[in-house]
Amino acid sequence: MTDRESLATRRKRSRDDAGKADVPLRQAAYERIEDLLNNGVLRPGQIITQRELVEMTGTTLGSVREAVPRFEAEGLLQTLPQRGLMVPSLDIIFVRDAYQMRRVIELAAVPDMVVRLSRDLIAEWIDWHRSARSRIQERAGASSEDLSHEIQHRDWDMHESFVSTMRNKLIANVYRVTAIKIRMVVQSRIQVTRYNATRIINEHLGILEPLHKGDVGGTQAALARHLDNSLKIALGGTVDDSETRTQ
Repeated sequence: MTDRESLATRRKRSRDDAGKADVPLRQAAYERIEDLLNNGVLRPGQIITQRELVEMTGTTLGSVREAVPRFEAEGLLQTLPQRGLMVPSLDIIFVRDAYQMRRVIELAAVPDMVVRLSRDLIAEWIDWHRSARSRIQERAGASSEDLSHEIQHRDWDMHESFVSTMRNKLIANVYRVTAIKIRMVVQSRIQVTRYNATRIINEHLGILEPLHKGDVGGTQAALARHLDNSLKIALGGTVDDSETRTQ
């Protein structure tokens, strides 16, 4: 059985249904706070109150209070008595360790990706990336902030979808929390911009094209290069865009 629906679609439905009985408000609050962490609105070292989170998420105080213990358990928030909640600070050693974990998990997921990801879904991803690359070329020299944002979230969704094919909730949750922490620490370095968007798209296509053919080895090699490049940039290095340029 293939995974035809992307992770982003499933999570969007969860948010859209937040007011319904089968989707607790605390889940909506959790996901909106998670978005604040992912997008750098909440930054390492920042202190924020629960009432400020209510205003920022548009949820209720009760739902925020119910979501906070989960963030504490995952190491994404810390309670400071009489002060509020603090976003923890993480160091560069954590980043190295976190990328090593990502590499182990994602490369191990490739055989499941080949079997369980719908070829139609992979083809849609390939078409989307080629279209996005064309849009970037058409806008050469112009601002493309919205498109960069779109590519960024496509990247997050695609990688989480890769891991979800393992159908192991424990691994998926460890991966998700680790990815959030990486973004918290080095988001300013690894975020998609109009300067690096073409390279990232080419790297994604380098993964998706062999994946669509069922080529496990080719997919793993391209995925490893993509993760290694991301780590290099996260640590302050640079990547030669010509290395990943495709026709």
